[in-house]
Order: sequence, then structure tokens, then C-alpha cells
Amino acid sequence: MSKKEGTAGILRHMEVTLVDNQATAGEKKYKEIFARAKESRNGVCPVRDIMVRISDKWSVLTILLLGGSGKLRFNEILHGIGDVSQRMLTVTLRHLEEDGFVTRKVFAEVPPRVEYELTELGHSLLRQVGILTDWAEANAQQIVNKRKKAVH
Repeated sequence: MSKKEGTAGILRHMEVTLVDNQATAGEKKYKEIFARAKESRNGVCPVRDIMVRISDKWSVLTILLLGGSGKLRFNEILHGIGDVSQRMLTVTLRHLEEDGFVTRKVFAEVPPRVEYELTELGHSLLRQVGILTDWAEANAQQIVNKRKKAVH
């Protein structure tokens, strides 16, 4: 075996070891999220709490719609999303406002006018949701094909 061949083998081994270590670190990180919830007195982990709050479909769709449209009134959001009920959209907007992702501006007019807009924090979430959206678009056909195979 030449010196060059032996070096390549060592380098390949090092690459596998680095990937294995990264996977282990990732697994540890995600396990810690659940461990923190078990350790806290009330069983609430801030990371899990936030993830649950922002990952429901109405929150994600609202963030995407506001991100692509700027300021919108309630009915514009309602019609833009399409299949959300008024009650569910009200709850979603309230939660997004409470968490600082959306601002709600009320105008003293008759009838009252209310506009919703993403905050700086909302725009930072939009960037992350955009990454997930890009992933969904890139993998949509593969997922649709798998769903079709599962049905048949």
C-alpha cells in the first residue's frame, strides 16, 4: 500500500467520525429539549412551548401571508388563508401578538379599522418558515408520490 492510499483511508475514516459526532451532538441537543420539560416544576420547556405555539398551521400560514403582503386587515387575512374560521384566526392573531410576532393597530374610525403587520421578531420567524417552505417545495413531488403509493 502506498503512502497516498493509506492517507485517503485515514481521511475517509475521519470524515465518517466527524459526521457521526455531528449526528450525536444533534441528537443530544434535541433530547435535552424534552429533558428540560421533565426537570422543570411545571413540566413546561420554553423551547417546546414556543415551538408548539408557532408551528400550528394557522400561525405558519398567517406569518407567510403577512410576510408576503405587509399590513393586512382581519378580513384580508381571513380570505387570504381561505379555510380558517374567524374564531381560529382571532385566537391565532392574539397569540402571535402576545408573543411579539405581530403588531395590531386599531384606527379610531367608524367602523373601526384594525391592521396587522409582522414585527422584527415576526420577520425573523418568517425567514425560518421560508426555509421550511423552500424544503417543502423542493420535496413536494417526492412526498406526493409516497402518499400515492401508501394509498394503493
